Amino acid sequence: MTSFSDFPMREELTRAISDLGFETPTPIQQKVIPQLLAEPIDIIGLAQTGTGKTAAYGLPLLHHVDVAVKHVQCLVLSPTRELCMQIQEEMSKYGTYMRGLRICAVYGGVPISGQLREVKAHPQVIVATPGRLIDLLERKALSLEHLQYVVLDEADEMLNMGFREDIDLILKNTPSREHTWLFSATMSNEVRGIAKRFMKDWKEFSVSAANSTNENIDHQYYVANHHNRFETLRRLLDFTPGIYGIIFTRTKQDAQEVSEKLMKMGYPTSPLHGDMDQKMRSKVMERFKAKSLQCIVATDVAARGIDVNDITHVINYELPDDPEVYTHRSGRTARAGKSGICMSIVSPKQISNIRQIERLVKQKFHKSDIPDGAEIVRKKMFFYLEQIAAAEPKADFAKLYKDTIHETFADVDKDELIRKLIYLQLKDTILTYQDTEDLNAGYDRKEGKDRSFGNRYVRLFINLGEKDGLNEQKLMQFIVESTDIEPNTIDRMTVRDMSSFFNVPGDAAEHIMENLANKKFKGRKVRVDEAEQSRFGGGGGGESRGSSRPKPQGARYSGDVKSYGGGRDRDGGGGGYKGKRK
Repeated sequence: MTSFSDFPMREELTRAISDLGFETPTPIQQKVIPQLLAEPIDIIGLAQTGTGKTAAYGLPLLHHVDVAVKHVQCLVLSPTRELCMQIQEEMSKYGTYMRGLRICAVYGGVPISGQLREVKAHPQVIVATPGRLIDLLERKALSLEHLQYVVLDEADEMLNMGFREDIDLILKNTPSREHTWLFSATMSNEVRGIAKRFMKDWKEFSVSAANSTNENIDHQYYVANHHNRFETLRRLLDFTPGIYGIIFTRTKQDAQEVSEKLMKMGYPTSPLHGDMDQKMRSKVMERFKAKSLQCIVATDVAARGIDVNDITHVINYELPDDPEVYTHRSGRTARAGKSGICMSIVSPKQISNIRQIERLVKQKFHKSDIPDGAEIVRKKMFFYLEQIAAAEPKADFAKLYKDTIHETFADVDKDELIRKLIYLQLKDTILTYQDTEDLNAGYDRKEGKDRSFGNRYVRLFINLGEKDGLNEQKLMQFIVESTDIEPNTIDRMTVRDMSSFFNVPGDAAEHIMENLANKKFKGRKVRVDEAEQSRFGGGGGGESRGSSRPKPQGARYSGDVKSYGGGRDRDGGGGGYKGKRK
């Protein structure tokens, strides 16, 4: 396997990337860097955001820079201020040991006076947005007369933002330009047009990531009617209390409105879109990187240049018009070898869009239930329990308040005290979600059946889940082997942390419960009940609220706070029962 130490770069660069901990190049770096070091020809590099493109062109650029020459030799054009700053920061790290190297970033939205001073200091590398660069050229504050290398980073996005004429003008004013390196996530006709007009005999390098997403990303989608999108988003946020993510909208207006609604409800969020001035956008990014914001609500253009490695979730408030944009969005999570989740809220009519994206990214998406009130309360309860268990109060805190705490709660039972503390944390959530409606589109609550199948099914609970080392496939195998039923009898399986749910035809439910009742899994007794609704709206069962069906013995859902457990799929139908009666 290739390592960075195998590249024949100048010693200063090798030393810097060693300090940075770089070891194994990404696919685009493995293809591009050796070519540009040995023979810096014109190239097109196709790779998604977050695949290491800055190093792919930045290291070869710095390798060929002559630090003794005091004029601009390299120009990197990028679509946004945020990306400009990121590129300058990364390239400065690469060039740490290159004595005499100057890298200057110029972009709009800030006073030009400071940038004029930096340009006069004779940088060898300029990183710029097209508009501000043209402003400097018109002021004759900057000359590209001796420019040798031009990099167009995120070329497709620059064209989408209307910079085509600016790019044409800039490239026409680089008479000494020897090589053009174009990097893009997609190869549109406009991008190819730039190449044909300004590049010579280029080579094209693409990596598989251009049409696929990170395998560490779990792709989920939730089906809700269009008017329920915001309430669905709210439930997803409440169901993931430790979220640190980006919520994508298609328009600037949506980003502003969704963010304002969430902020009024107390969620630590902020918008990020093109109508905000640069000072405000910078402040939002500072707060997001400091994690004083859990989420930002952003448009695709504004999110360019966000480089945060520990984003846990990406939420598509609405699917993008272009399926390839989905890979840009989802690529914001699961960086640096970590795992991540990409959630999409879709209407029933958009299921075909999900299938189209699946084919593009070559990954299967998981249809998930929109969580009900009981699930949300239960999830938050476990989140707070884990926080309490992990807390380590400082010694001086215990000394100061020990007597007061003991006096106040001397007559309170320990279990009662714990219940009180947890209830204080959950009270608002419980009040918010009591008697909430089912938001899963396509389910007929009145009839208790799936519209698409027209056949009543039963939703079953089993006390096994992810913490038992199970996923959908392994749980399916265990049930089939234990009950001698056909796999297609089971439908709409949902695996949670410590429990799971699945749909079966009504005439198969009793057979399955009987056969699993005496089974053990890894030494633990298996328990299967018919899931029922809880008083906080939705519950886990297939019966309607007014059902008179007797509750199976040992049923899990009594309505107490302590019994909150999973939910159900409302889209279930299930194949016919083909098991053997015993």
